[in-house]
Amino acid sequence: MRPDLTLLRELIEASPGFGRGRAGAVPEPLIRGAEARVGPLPPSYRWWLAEYGHGRAGDADIATVGPAGSADDMYEAVTAGWRLDGDRLCFAVEPDCGDSYHFVLGRAGEAGTGGGAEAGAGEYPVVCRDGTDGCEYPVAESFAGFLAVRAARSRGLRDGPNPAVARLWRSTPGVLLDNGVHIYGPHLIQERNETFEVSRYAPGWVLVGDDSGGDGFLMRHHGRDRASVHRLGLGALREDVATEGERVTDDLLGWLRAGGFPGPVRL
Repeated sequence: MRPDLTLLRELIEASPGFGRGRAGAVPEPLIRGAEARVGPLPPSYRWWLAEYGHGRAGDADIATVGPAGSADDMYEAVTAGWRLDGDRLCFAVEPDCGDSYHFVLGRAGEAGTGGGAEAGAGEYPVVCRDGTDGCEYPVAESFAGFLAVRAARSRGLRDGPNPAVARLWRSTPGVLLDNGVHIYGPHLIQERNETFEVSRYAPGWVLVGDDSGGDGFLMRHHGRDRASVHRLGLGALREDVATEGERVTDDLLGWLRAGGFPGPVRL
């Protein structure tokens, strides 16, 4: 799913341990110059460079683009020769021989929820390379998803409240559609659940979003069915959400890709 850059900014500004480094925003000509050396950079990473230039996500230092006239092998630069290893481009490194994070080049357009250029929008999947044994494992479907995953884990949310939301966060830190449907990112979900006392009134459920009109979208936190989404008034939360509410979809990501229909989807 295409990363929501407005929500990405909110996540960055609201996340402890995320910060801007010494360098400022990178001008577009310098970003294009870097791309001439390492190839096209994913849109959400380009956005980060243009907005923040250099910074950290937790304890991982994110590569920048060096100023005009700087050496290509400047350690912090994404163009440093050691960062490109076959079809892997290292964009973030933890200190003291820690883990490193890499774009999987050549797979632009596969990121997101369903594959294809529209879903991925030019983003590259992200893998982590273990700093001890060099083994790789998948982390996210985009740079924005990488930031969302790190923000979630820094808040003790692990991968997310259920597999569907975790999958969404690996692409984007939430979704806000034109019709008001808002699915929360890791920077909002705890506060919204605490505000509406979901654990008290609807134990076993988690509020994953709202329709901007007084209704919430809830999913089960545990149990066999953690895929269905139900709509219920935020002022009328109760334990039996499945009976009292309205089932919206069994495919959260597919429903969002389709624009979040205002009524229930008959599956």
